Amino acid sequence: MTNQDKLIRIIRNQIPQNASVIDEVAAILNISYDAAHRRISLKSKFSIEETVALCKHFSLSMDLLFTDSKKVIVEKTKEIQSEADMEAYFMESAKRLEYFKNTEGAKMYYSAKDIPLFHTIGGTLLSKFKMYVWLNLLRGSQTDNTFENFTLSRSLLEHSTKLKAVYESAEVHEIWNDTTINSTLQQIYYYFQAGLLSLQNAELLCADLEKVLTEVEHKCNAESANYCLYYNELLILNNNVLITAPDKQALFVPYTMLGYFITSDKETCTNAKDFFRHQIRNSKSLNQSGTRDRKIFFNRARQKTAHYLLRMQEETHTGL
Repeated sequence: MTNQDKLIRIIRNQIPQNASVIDEVAAILNISYDAAHRRISLKSKFSIEETVALCKHFSLSMDLLFTDSKKVIVEKTKEIQSEADMEAYFMESAKRLEYFKNTEGAKMYYSAKDIPLFHTIGGTLLSKFKMYVWLNLLRGSQTDNTFENFTLSRSLLEHSTKLKAVYESAEVHEIWNDTTINSTLQQIYYYFQAGLLSLQNAELLCADLEKVLTEVEHKCNAESANYCLYYNELLILNNNVLITAPDKQALFVPYTMLGYFITSDKETCTNAKDFFRHQIRNSKSLNQSGTRDRKIFFNRARQKTAHYLLRMQEETHTGL
């Protein structure tokens, strides 16, 4: 099989079954139908530039054409070092996921090492605090600017809200464990101890966190068809995210706090989906569990929140 044969076969597998390969190639390369037909029928060859353009469009590794190596091309999200970078990050993320919004059959799988950001964006004090933490940690240097002096632009809030809208339109499968809540609590405690967060705001943030837990628990109680929560007490979760639809899929693998490698490689996404399903089979569905099991899980999380809050209150009163 020639390299051109390989490329055409891969493209056929990437596009919907009822789509025309000739039409797709003509549109991507901006050439006529007849010119695309000659290439697909192997009467003429793709140029190097055309091959690169097709590989970029379909996120294909050139190694697939010239070697037998199992390699894939991944995209990388923009590095965040400023509020403008974060705004661009949310805007690009919303655009990237726009295809999945209101697409019938769209599903999201989330291995929640931390509380998924979709629960903590949307205009609350907690969402503002998470932005504050992310910017501090991603800039590479700590700031002396207190949370109370931190301001959030309206456009950043708008773009993050658009990203949340995609999440709310898909069928979501989240896997949590008893450590999922830890990171957020530790961040609140750290900035409180550093003198960058007042006790009053720390108390309000813990209250917001309680609201998140209550909302998630309510979704489980409601047995929503679009939200499924699983408890896994064995696996170390990693914040991997997989989004699938009948004609498209994307896997997001974290490499920094908000930085992700992204691939739409069909085999990779299929393997990731199989692994998510394996995790789910070995997890407890909190939607289908009885009230007792569900209450035990959420009460443990609330007890942690109460414990951190009490520590901060005691330290304030004793002057530590």
